[in-house]
This record gives sequence, C-alpha cells and structure tokens, in this order.
Amino acid sequence: MRSRFPAPGLNARHPWTGFFVGAKGLFPMANEEQHSAGQNWRPETALVHAGITRSQWNETAEALYLTQGFVYNTAEQAEARFKQEDPGFQYTRFGNPTTSMFEDRLRIFEGAEACLATATGMAAVTASILSYVKTGDHIVAARAMFGSCRNVIELICGRLGVTSTLVDGKDLNAWRDAIQPNTKMFFFETPSNPNLELVDIAEVSKIAREKGIVTIVDNVFATPMLQRPIALGADVVVYSATKHIDGQGRCLGGAVLGKIDFITKYVQEWLRQTGPSMSPFTAWMLLKSLETMPVRIRAACASAAKIADLLAGLKGVTRVIYPGRSDHPQAELAAKQMPGGGQMIAFEVEGGKKAAFKCLNALRLIIISNNLGDTKSIVTHPATTTHFKLTPAQREELGISDGMIRLSIGLEAAEDLADDLTNAVKAASG
Repeated sequence: MRSRFPAPGLNARHPWTGFFVGAKGLFPMANEEQHSAGQNWRPETALVHAGITRSQWNETAEALYLTQGFVYNTAEQAEARFKQEDPGFQYTRFGNPTTSMFEDRLRIFEGAEACLATATGMAAVTASILSYVKTGDHIVAARAMFGSCRNVIELICGRLGVTSTLVDGKDLNAWRDAIQPNTKMFFFETPSNPNLELVDIAEVSKIAREKGIVTIVDNVFATPMLQRPIALGADVVVYSATKHIDGQGRCLGGAVLGKIDFITKYVQEWLRQTGPSMSPFTAWMLLKSLETMPVRIRAACASAAKIADLLAGLKGVTRVIYPGRSDHPQAELAAKQMPGGGQMIAFEVEGGKKAAFKCLNALRLIIISNNLGDTKSIVTHPATTTHFKLTPAQREELGISDGMIRLSIGLEAAEDLADDLTNAVKAASG
C-alpha cells in the first residue's frame, strides 16, 4: 500500500496518483508497482529497492537533491502548497525528495506507518519526547539508558515542568507501580547502553496501552535487523542513524517512526518549527548504507558471538555481558525478542579504572572512541565517557563499574580481534 503520509519528506509523491512532483508538474514515478510490492519484500530486498522515487531521467542510484528551496509555477500554486492542498515540497527544512526516499525506505523496512528523519539521534529522541509532553505531565523511564537521554528526561523535561520516575526496566511491576494519573509516556532503550540490560517490549507496551500511555523505544543497539518494537506493541521507535544504520562512521542522523497520528500531530510540527532536519546529502549516504546493513549486521553479530565467548575465558576478565550468551541474566527474553545477540559487548576487567585504561591503551587494532556501530571495532570506558555525568552512586545502581569496557564489534576478521583483545587483557592484568 502506498504511503499516505503527507508530512515533510513524503509529500513529494501525490498520495492518490502515485505521481512525482517535479519542477514542470507531475510525471509518473518509475515502476510504481515495484514500490507497492516493497511492503511485502524481505529485509534485504526492501533495503535496496524500497522507497525509490526516480526523476524523469530514470537514474539507477537515488538522486541527490541538494537544494534549499523549491520553485512554484504560479503564486496560486505556492499558496496551495503552504496550505498543503497541492502536493510537493516547500523548503528542505520541511522536506526534500532525497530525505523522503530515506524515510520511506526505513518506514517500509521497520513496518511503521510514518517516519521522519532528523539531524542526529538525540534530535530524534528529543523530538519524540518534547513534541508530546507538556507542563504537568509525567514520564516513566527505565533508568538504564544513555546519559544524554537521561538528561533530556530528568533535566530538560524537569525545567519544563514535566516530572519523571526512573524504574528498573526489567521489573514489570515497577512500571505498573510508577504510573500516575498524569503519566503520558513510557521511554526505554533495549538493550541498554552500556550494560545491555533488556526490557520486555511486548509486556511493557501492553501495560502502557491499557492506560492510554505512549511507549517510545530507543532501538539503536539492536537495530531494526534484530528487533522490531512496533511489531511488539510499541507506539514509537527512535534511532540514532549515526550508529549501525550509517555503519561507517561518516555522518550524523536520526529517525522517529511510529503511528501516523502521533508523527503528524506531534513530531512533524516540532521538526518544522525547531529545525533539526536531516540534510539531503546525509539522507543520500544513509540510503546507500541501508543497502548493506543486513550484510554488515550479520557479519558483526557472528564475530561478536565469538569474541564474547573468548572474553569469558580470559584470565583477568571478571564479567562478560552479551545477550547472545546463555549466562546473560535475561537470556530467555533476548531469545524471545531478538533473533541474534547483537554487535555490542560489555565486559569488566579486574583492577577497576586503572586496569581498564591499561587494557584500552594496549589495543593495537581496536580503536578508542565514544561512537559505536562502525565497520571498525571500537571500545570506550563508559564511567569516564558516555556516563561520566552520573554520580558514582548512580553508576553503581546501573551496574557500570570502573572496570567496565563497552565494545562495538566491526567487520575485521574475528581472529584479529581476538588476538588484540587477548594481548590487551593480558597487559591490563600484568
């Protein structure tokens, strides 16, 4: 079924005719039947073909429309365009044909009704939250989350008069008990950053739905390849496309996907007025990245499973956290809602921060960075980087020890990664 979403990024395609809006009027979209078939394609096919809108030139690759604005044939058409009576684009901050293709492809792949792209992952998180809540509302969130997300919920929302309660995301009763008459939103990430804690998406979404509460899931660690929150009952899913969607450490981006009513009524207006829009060039790069995502994710997951087992057997490693291992505290839930263990590993070395730093500094192949989801394997020390703003007590509550290292597996040979980690852990305990 063709998208009916008349929001920025998708309003270039006439919602009734399937024609593309060009500078000289309407012309047929290339292979509209193929586009419609995309709703039933398998992931690998959808990520290559879905959402393509070809110009009158019928180019093979997706076209890059690097423009700020768009031309109207008449003053009357401009007026109709702003009234949304005439399909087409107004201004790239509102929508762009290249960005539209990225949004449509990701929407089809995710199985969502609507998608809007943003400049960064945190822009997606912020837009999904702040576009909906207002002064006097209440948010319930899992306490195990990325530091910036926690700051948005506790500090920024707090300054706006929106209260919040952080709960143990694993405990379903904690979600129920935290609900107040003014609770409007549940927010959580699963697996969480950095300790790979899981939340039961289906059950928590069910609790929210019974009370008329919107559920937002940050799915960045699992990616849409390994987890489909909307299919499990969530209302909204957000991504940092900077991570595995780009997958090559090149650009910043984000996306908000969900039900059409939520996206059009809340997120669309927020993005139009505040301006955290994705650039067309970034959208073009991300379109090409989506084509290779299944290959990249599968290869990284296969290596991650091997590396997690290796780390578990090394002297000096006191703990390995990987959703694909049977010793993960929530292994049963991981198997239920994720078809694989993922690309992320957390492990602890004996000796705290000093040993962790020695381990990181001894690495010769794996790079140190606070990013993740790259073709290059990356490590970071959460206690002093991504979660350094938390108090020691807060980090202890989350299980983020001074000896914890977060590892994002890339596309190098697993054997080379194993050699590098073995030597580094040995150096840390020496």
